[in-house]
Amino acid sequence: MKLSQIAAALDARLDGPADIEIVGVAGIEEAQRGQITFVSNPKYAAAAKNTRASAVIVAENFPALSAPTLRTKNPYLAFARAIELFYQPPQYAPGIHPSAVIDSSARVGKNASIGAYVVIYNDVHIGDNCVLLPHVVIYPGARIGNNFFAHAHAVVREHCRVGNNVVLQNGAIIGADGFGFARNNAGEWHKIVQSGPAVLGDEVEVQANACVDRASVGETRIEHGAKIDNLAQVGHGSKVGSNTLLCAQSGLAGSTEVGKNAVFAGQAGSAGHVSIGDGVVVTAQSGILKDVPAGKVMSGSPAIENKQWLRSIALFNKLPELAKAVRGKNLPEDE
Repeated sequence: MKLSQIAAALDARLDGPADIEIVGVAGIEEAQRGQITFVSNPKYAAAAKNTRASAVIVAENFPALSAPTLRTKNPYLAFARAIELFYQPPQYAPGIHPSAVIDSSARVGKNASIGAYVVIYNDVHIGDNCVLLPHVVIYPGARIGNNFFAHAHAVVREHCRVGNNVVLQNGAIIGADGFGFARNNAGEWHKIVQSGPAVLGDEVEVQANACVDRASVGETRIEHGAKIDNLAQVGHGSKVGSNTLLCAQSGLAGSTEVGKNAVFAGQAGSAGHVSIGDGVVVTAQSGILKDVPAGKVMSGSPAIENKQWLRSIALFNKLPELAKAVRGKNLPEDE
């Protein structure tokens, strides 16, 4: 593909020859001649100067390079779209594999592609253009919108509701029982029936082996455009706002409410029954134990505001020196 064609497809400004042939995309350090790469972080400016790539996607104000550049407001997004120009994922033709088991009461829309050993129970409704790869299971009463894509071994449990353009990666479980138990008089744990569905809005993606639990009462809700990474956990009765990210191994205990455009970085978590505002960022391995207002950046466990946490960590690293100084001034040498 000519560089000029890529620039037009990405709505980017081309600085340099238009007729260079591009055959693929790669990272800044791995790219070779004939490939296009990108720089979105200024700390990689030196790498951009030395890259072997034939062209580089950069921000509009990025310094000039010897290689041709495509200038755009959002280099990372432009690079993501460039990948789409070259990588074509597998296409699944409409049809139903002979080994699939579909209850006679289920309603599946047009152009469905249903793979081997898929099971669709009674009273299920699925919209048009769905792709269900092998061993997907849809429990009774589920309601699923158009353009649903479920990779192998994904499960949608009973009475859950899934919007349009939802993607479930391998092993994602929507509507597994929430972790609810009450101790009886004998000290044994009595299971609390999890009667409420999990509800996914449009454009949601749940990645491999992540779980969105059903609620004991009410519902667990994932709003429009939220993305849930591998091995993440959304506890029963929780709510995740639109365009929020839950990164790998993050977890929300039951009845947590997270606003829109928030980010839980890897292994971050929250206690139950807390409210986390719009735009909050919880850094990796941090733990939220109480309500957090909108717009805060939180770090540590228990989490505090990031700036305070950074100051605390700086002091913590100096504790051995401080302790040594205190001993030298105030204690006998043998102590």
